[in-house]
Amino acid sequence: MEEVKKTLPELSENALKVLERRYLAKDGKGNVIETPEGLFRRVARIISAPDQTFGATPEEVKESEEAFYKMMAQLQFMPNSPTLMNAGRPLGQLSACFVLPIDDSMESIFTTVKNTALIHKSGGGTGFAFSRLRPQNAVVASTSGVASGPISFMKVINAATEAVKQGGTRRGANMGVLRVDHPDIIKFINCKDDLSELTNFNISVAITDAFMEAVENDAEYDMLDPRTDTAFVVDGKPLRLKAREVFEQILEHAHTTGEPGVMFLDRMNDGNPVSQVGLYESTNPCGEQPLLPYESCNLGSINLSRMIKAVVDSGTESMYRYEVDWDLLDETVEKSVHFLDNVIEANRYPLPEIDANTKSNRKIGLGVMGWADMLIMMGLRYDSDEAYELADKVMGRINEVGHNKSREMCKKRGHFPLWERSRFYGEGTGPEMRNSTITTIAPTGTISIITGCSSGIEPLFAVSYVRTVMDNDKLIEVNPTFEKMAKERGFYSQELMERIAEVGSVQHFEEVPEDIRALFVTSHDVLPKNHVRMQAVWQKNVDNAVSKTINLPNSATLDDVRDAYLTAYQTGCKGVTVYRDGCRANQVLSTGKTAKKDDAAAGDGKVSPKKKNRPEDLHGITSKIKTGYGNLYVTVNTIDGKPFEVFAQIGKSGYSTMADTEAICRLISLGLRSGIPVKNIVNQLKGIGGASPVFGKGGLISSIPDAIAIILHKHFGNGNTIEHNETDLDNEFCPDCNMRIEHESGCLVCRSCGYSKC
Repeated sequence: MEEVKKTLPELSENALKVLERRYLAKDGKGNVIETPEGLFRRVARIISAPDQTFGATPEEVKESEEAFYKMMAQLQFMPNSPTLMNAGRPLGQLSACFVLPIDDSMESIFTTVKNTALIHKSGGGTGFAFSRLRPQNAVVASTSGVASGPISFMKVINAATEAVKQGGTRRGANMGVLRVDHPDIIKFINCKDDLSELTNFNISVAITDAFMEAVENDAEYDMLDPRTDTAFVVDGKPLRLKAREVFEQILEHAHTTGEPGVMFLDRMNDGNPVSQVGLYESTNPCGEQPLLPYESCNLGSINLSRMIKAVVDSGTESMYRYEVDWDLLDETVEKSVHFLDNVIEANRYPLPEIDANTKSNRKIGLGVMGWADMLIMMGLRYDSDEAYELADKVMGRINEVGHNKSREMCKKRGHFPLWERSRFYGEGTGPEMRNSTITTIAPTGTISIITGCSSGIEPLFAVSYVRTVMDNDKLIEVNPTFEKMAKERGFYSQELMERIAEVGSVQHFEEVPEDIRALFVTSHDVLPKNHVRMQAVWQKNVDNAVSKTINLPNSATLDDVRDAYLTAYQTGCKGVTVYRDGCRANQVLSTGKTAKKDDAAAGDGKVSPKKKNRPEDLHGITSKIKTGYGNLYVTVNTIDGKPFEVFAQIGKSGYSTMADTEAICRLISLGLRSGIPVKNIVNQLKGIGGASPVFGKGGLISSIPDAIAIILHKHFGNGNTIEHNETDLDNEFCPDCNMRIEHESGCLVCRSCGYSKC
């Protein structure tokens, strides 16, 4: 690592750790065989190569390679994760976003299930519109049976997603969309009430302008038959619902669990550059990229914290102030558009239909990250008028320069093939465009960790927070810019950092100077209406959509959620997602203060801290289960029919594996003898990954701990197959490193190790 740091001094220790765990190439034994510099060189080489196709000389291709490498190595720009992971490697799939069609036939549905698996295997996420499927219990003429409805097929795709691991780094993510006028809309709104269901789906209701008008007028509206697009008839009468009651159900569920989000369908299609070809019905998993069926999009983000420059100003305390480096921003935008257009050529698409449709419209999505950092460096509060004005100028400039670059590339590369059927055509007099869309604001979970900046256009999540490590020690993580300013201004102390970590915010600490408090606002310090206002300002200058979470405090009311959704619609947003802190059932809250509440709530007498003594004689059962290390024999002894202790023997697997197995069983036995419910132990062990997963009776067996969980569940749970989830959606700690998880645009993101799940 020391040698790597000398080569790329800009990378933080955390960035190096994330790159090593998630991105750098490894040999067959899992050993890292690539440096960060090698990664950036590999990507730059592959992405610059398509220049040759358009007449570039070898020298010009090399110039592009150096320019692309420099942008990434200096942390000014970063493409989406699949490009970093797969460029120049056997898989070669570089896109993050896909939308697949689902029509009302078993052939279409299960073709989509197969294609979903192929995309997830390659590292992409998928969006689906289930609006074309007939509702539950509708008659199927060909079989004289009844339809099972969209929710049942969402469960099929969810199970397929669960079975496909994406290169050992993450599971696939899905977006499920249903129109608000589909007869099963209430079932859809309720479909994630049980957080153990549909764990690989974000869900969003596609809302029309007509529906919002009906909400305003407190009117009823028709449910539509997906097969005929006419009123859906039940018992001889059109099925009608009260719009305001449906809207209230959406709000109540969003308040309770953070879902469903909404996408404003007509507004999405108002910005559709090829509406003559097809209309948007769905988006990618985080909602910022509407796509036609079989389209993909390649995303990348500019690090705004690198797009500033210091200017001498003797009137300030530090004699320096910061302003936007517009020349550097313009240059970076032009290189980034060039980069992303090349990605379309260099990509190896998972399906021929995706190859054809992507190249027909050539969508790219250039966005930003580090917005909160830029504001802090420039001395602007996140929710100030000056910040909104700057957002308008910055994204306006990016969009303008990006469109100009796309037009310029037409001179050598030609326009996108469907240009003549696009809004740009204008009877042949409109601007020729290389790309049908240029800009998108995407979440930047792990790539913002690599670049060491704040995520997307979000405010800081916390200034200081508690990190809980496995032995229950508490470590304090502090925003590095805040720590630097605190030391420079003389108010730093470890004790203060610990107290700030109790709440995450600095707004009520008088020891922190007022001007510093104004700069370091966190998600929960920003009013919901101001979150939405920021999203709307960025959306004004973005071709596609904006991914942003409207973070709400735990105390937020249903009225707050209602205001956020209505304001988003009124201010021109294309969709909206809220997350109320702690709204998930059994959530372990993310600051010290809320964690204490959980500790207090845990004292309900269900778990005794006293360890029971072992009787001399016990009876139990012994089960054999197949693992990747050989057959595992698990013995569970009981008292009064309840598990009391566990022993396990793994044959011919080496001393270390046997020692690890014994240690696991000792800890399980200690927990059982201390009164911890078996279901809690099963939930902790299930789905733990290992180097040698195998399929056995009942499904995937990921590891020895997972196998023991299956045995315990089989005999002392309800006997059903365990659902293997990489992490439960109500868990606020990372399953890989035990750091705090952040909710970002429908995803869980760990900024410590790069773990993410949407």
